[in-house]
Amino acid sequence: MATRQLADLPEDIRAMSFEEALNALETIVQRLETGQVSLEESIEIYTRGTQLRQLCEAKLQDAEARIRKITTGPDGAVGLEPLDIE
Repeated sequence: MATRQLADLPEDIRAMSFEEALNALETIVQRLETGQVSLEESIEIYTRGTQLRQLCEAKLQDAEARIRKITTGPDGAVGLEPLDIE
């Protein structure tokens, strides 16, 4: 996710760890699933849930980019390539 998109998120969300954001998102989903939330509040927490999802996706993409496999080429040169975990 582009840095600009993360900058558009509220500060309290940007400050969250992945785990905190995921827990907050799960709480929102549970509240919406109960159907006990007013329309106005549903819209508000849905918007926040979307922002939390964006943060989680960005943090996962960042983690993926950091996972690399160290390789040695035929000439002995050491390099990095994406780790194939499938």
